[in-house]
Order: sequence, then structure tokens, then C-alpha cells
Amino acid sequence: MALELWLVYFVATLGLALTPGPNSLLALTHGGLYGARMALATILGGVVGFSALIALAMFGLGALLKTAPAALLALKWIGGAYLIWLGVQLWRSPPMNLTLADSGVRPGAARLFRQGLLSALSNPKVILFYGAFLPQFVDPQRGLAVQFVVMAATFAVVEFLVELLLALLAFRVRPWLERGGRAFNRSCGVLFVLIGVALPLAR
Repeated sequence: MALELWLVYFVATLGLALTPGPNSLLALTHGGLYGARMALATILGGVVGFSALIALAMFGLGALLKTAPAALLALKWIGGAYLIWLGVQLWRSPPMNLTLADSGVRPGAARLFRQGLLSALSNPKVILFYGAFLPQFVDPQRGLAVQFVVMAATFAVVEFLVELLLALLAFRVRPWLERGGRAFNRSCGVLFVLIGVALPLAR
């Protein structure tokens, strides 16, 4: 994976990790309720789930490259259109409700890990997003396995650090997201639209 392409992927991954979603909300909630140390289990569960979905998306891309290499270009344009659509939806979406509700029960680490894992795996939009997102960065002239390792590792580290930061700063971040959530959503929406427009044209 070329360094320039990786840098674009890193920025895009950072924008994706910062976008409010089920797993970031879960990390924020568990950080506020149980502390950052306990929330680590939730975060790790989500990272494992996301890595599995990335592997599934890359496996599909690998099969596509073997059977119909030319189809990758069409997939990039379709994926770019999907990213633009996601950006528009994010622009129009209201701020997330981040109210913390403590049940008084402190679950174990295994249960928190399972919640993070299932939150990542049970969201059908995630695999659709990866199916649109990852082809923009795949170089068919390079080994797919190496690119998968680079992409998955980059995403896992970025997602882990962002969610850990949310858990550590739960009580400070939550009011800020509630006040400025719409502007933040719009900023992330613009990022997705730019990615969807620029990357297919650059190939």
C-alpha cells in the first residue's frame, strides 16, 4: 500500500472513528457508568467485531479480483456513490441522544466484551460501508493479504484509541456532543462526500 494512499486511508478512518455510532456511543456510555478500565472490554469487543467484518469484506474483494478484475473499477464507482449518500444522510441527521442511564448493576468484563462485539457485528450498515469504503484503497497490483493487514491494523488502532478517549473523557465529551452534535455530524458528512467523489476519480 503506497504511503500517500495510506495517509488518505488514515484520515478517512479517523473521520469514520470520530463519527458517532453504536460502538462509540457504547464506549462513551460504559466509560461514564463503569470507568475507562471496565470500558476497555467493550472497546476490545468492538475492535474484534470490526476486524472480522473487514476480513469478510476483503475476502469478498479477493474473490472478485480473481473472477472479474475489471469489476473492481465499477465497484469503486458504486462504492463512491454510496459514500456520498452516507455523507448526505449524516449531514441531515440530528445529534445523538447521549443520556446515561445507570441500572446500578456492574457487569463483568466478559459481558461488556460481548456487548461491544455484538454491537459491531449486528449492524448491517457496517458491512455495507466496508464494501463501499475498502475498494477505494485496494491496489490490485499489490498483494491483497498485506493490504488487509495494513488496513485492518490501522483501523483497529484508530478505533481503539478514539473509543478509549471517549471512555476516558465521557463526562466532558457527552455535553459537547449534545450541544455541537449537528455541526459535528455535518463535518463528518462532508468528509464522506469528499472521499466518495475524489477517490474513484483518482483511479
